[in-house]
Amino acid sequence: MLLYVDADACPRVIKEIIYRAVARINIQLIMVSNLNLKVSDAPNIRCIDVPEGPDVADDKIVELVENGDLVITADIPLADRVVAKGAFALDPRGDFHTRETIKQRLAVRNLMDHLRSNDIITGGPAPFTLKDRQAFANQLDKFLTRIAFTQ
Repeated sequence: MLLYVDADACPRVIKEIIYRAVARINIQLIMVSNLNLKVSDAPNIRCIDVPEGPDVADDKIVELVENGDLVITADIPLADRVVAKGAFALDPRGDFHTRETIKQRLAVRNLMDHLRSNDIITGGPAPFTLKDRQAFANQLDKFLTRIAFTQ
């Protein structure tokens, strides 16, 4: 199992949680970004730099991800694509996406996008909170613990 991070928009505090988690259980982490990230020099962490452009990082993650891998992303369309390949997706607020949940989440995302583009509603997601950070850490720990005990 590999853990991928859609790193361009991932909050720094979430990256730090991820670094500690992969160090603790020694799994491979792949950060995908077009921003030339500075990451830990741990041997189980690597960064893949991709050119700028819409969905370039997403396309790279979808190309590489395999059944059973975990992708950390706030991008619902990317989550849908990786779940379709048999992977799992976890967003930085702790929402875990599976084949059973992603289509509904994608429909809600598309509806909200439509409402925003037609000025029916304004604004974006709520600010990132301590509660979000804790929910993410709990879900990641739960997933990685389950994986560690099945391997």
